[in-house]
Amino acid sequence: MSTAVSPLAPTNVPDLPPLAGVRLATAEAGIKYANRTDVLLALMDEGTTVAGVLTKSKCPSAPVDWCRARLKRGKARALVVNSGNANAFTGKNGRQATQFTAKLAAKAAGCSIDDIFLASTGVIGEPLKAERFEGVMDGLVASAHGDYWLSAAKAIMTTDTFPKVATATAKLGKATVTINGIAKGAGMIAPDMATMLSFVFTDAPLSAAALQGLLRSGVESTFNAVTIDGDTSTSDTLLAFATGAAAAQGAPKISRASDPRLKDFVKAFNTVLADLSEQVARDGEGARKLVEVIVEGAVSNISARRIARSIANSPLVKTAIAGEDANWGRVVMAVGKAGEPADRDKLAIWFGGIRVAHKGARDPSYDEAKVSAAMKKPEIKLKVALGMGKGRDRMLTCDLTKEYVAINGDYRS
Repeated sequence: MSTAVSPLAPTNVPDLPPLAGVRLATAEAGIKYANRTDVLLALMDEGTTVAGVLTKSKCPSAPVDWCRARLKRGKARALVVNSGNANAFTGKNGRQATQFTAKLAAKAAGCSIDDIFLASTGVIGEPLKAERFEGVMDGLVASAHGDYWLSAAKAIMTTDTFPKVATATAKLGKATVTINGIAKGAGMIAPDMATMLSFVFTDAPLSAAALQGLLRSGVESTFNAVTIDGDTSTSDTLLAFATGAAAAQGAPKISRASDPRLKDFVKAFNTVLADLSEQVARDGEGARKLVEVIVEGAVSNISARRIARSIANSPLVKTAIAGEDANWGRVVMAVGKAGEPADRDKLAIWFGGIRVAHKGARDPSYDEAKVSAAMKKPEIKLKVALGMGKGRDRMLTCDLTKEYVAINGDYRS
């Protein structure tokens, strides 16, 4: 965890309200870090449903395998998250660590082991000393309470420079329901489902199937539209929990994601996902610029996404932005290598709202001074128009600085 907060960190951090049916606690287990919390426990009331999207990496962590096997049941009573060790590429030890941790949590919480969900983040390939949870688990259960969201977000940080939290409310029937979310992630971010770790909670009475549908839909334009360095983590986990407590205030029980009564809820739910995913981009390791890559005029939305990702993942584009250089040649390169339909002589490119290239060449009205001024801003919009069709998409990324190399050069040690 860095001591210097990213210059792109949000200026206003919301106060997340207590959410009926959820209690939180953190502890110092000494997994890797000294003198800081590194374990989070979230306890949920009986009847809580769960949904999740997990990394598509072919080398997933042991906690990812654990969650994947239990999501089919759609029920949850507790979530245990640790930072400092990813429990990934840890073989038999990793599987035993998840089993041991889940048994501890289930005994302390008084529930089935299959109602426990796990997530770990940190160093890959180092055995997780799960026995360290034994000394804190009972205390976590005893101290858990509802007004602990910011502390929960801090406990799961690794190279993050600030805790990531978001909240929203929505009308559902006669009730106002709440959605709270936390996330962590700053590097090894090129999600193929979510972010490194993110957990969203609501008191809305949603079935597991409805919650799963909302999550799969919402993730596409939020977490799946963020990249920091092009590397998909072994640990990517996004879980959503619905306690159903708002049913007592008149919220109807929802069984389908397509239920029209969810209109306001879906908007609020996706707002939380979008807020958290943008915070991940703002906290990219060593980042000094938040970059929105927009591609329009592609042959399809899918093609636009692939081209946008090619641009957003390009080290040459990202280092040019770090150097405040509107190098459209590197953008042309990234478009061309994406393998999608493109016509060099139809390309137009904008940096910060200023068109720098048009119809396959430098814009005739190009003004270096104006473009240089735009590139000094902390938030930069990079737009590409292909002139091939109506496809459009966007990606969020950040610049690539010397600090990124410094952070990752000695991460394990």
